[in-house]
Amino acid sequence: MIKRVLVVCAGNVCRSPMAEALFAQRLGTVTVESAGITAMIGHSADPMAVTLMRERGLDVRPHRARQLVTWMAATADLVLVMDRLQKQFIEQRFATLYGRVYRLGEFSTLSGHMDGSDIPDPYRKDRAAFEESLSLIEVGVDVWSARIASVSGAASVPPVPDSDAGPSAP
Repeated sequence: MIKRVLVVCAGNVCRSPMAEALFAQRLGTVTVESAGITAMIGHSADPMAVTLMRERGLDVRPHRARQLVTWMAATADLVLVMDRLQKQFIEQRFATLYGRVYRLGEFSTLSGHMDGSDIPDPYRKDRAAFEESLSLIEVGVDVWSARIASVSGAASVPPVPDSDAGPSAP
């Protein structure tokens, strides 16, 4: 059973905070946190990440970057990273995590949405770069949310709930 998911990127100001917010929206009963390998400790989420998430109805303004540390790794049931180098680093640095570290896009090839490639870092890039990364993150979050829900019994919320729809008829 997966109770705690840790999402990791480099600085913990762009990709992992966006993924954390999306996972939290989709997996209400699973604890989701994020951290960075070379975190910009204490920094807010990148302004473009804030904007794009706000456009999706999610608020990442309270986020503050955190450094990946031993206790986070030790308590995570699943660690999701953005690229192969991050996966290698974490498995070497935190040997007890071996077998629990995956790339966010790793199983997305099975859904036919992306090729399982790494998710590029949009830090200090334009909106288009952020949108590209976020698009890949959303696919990865959708695939992983379904996988996590299936093994955890957690309710997986649809990615974009229709707020205008009333309760469904029996």
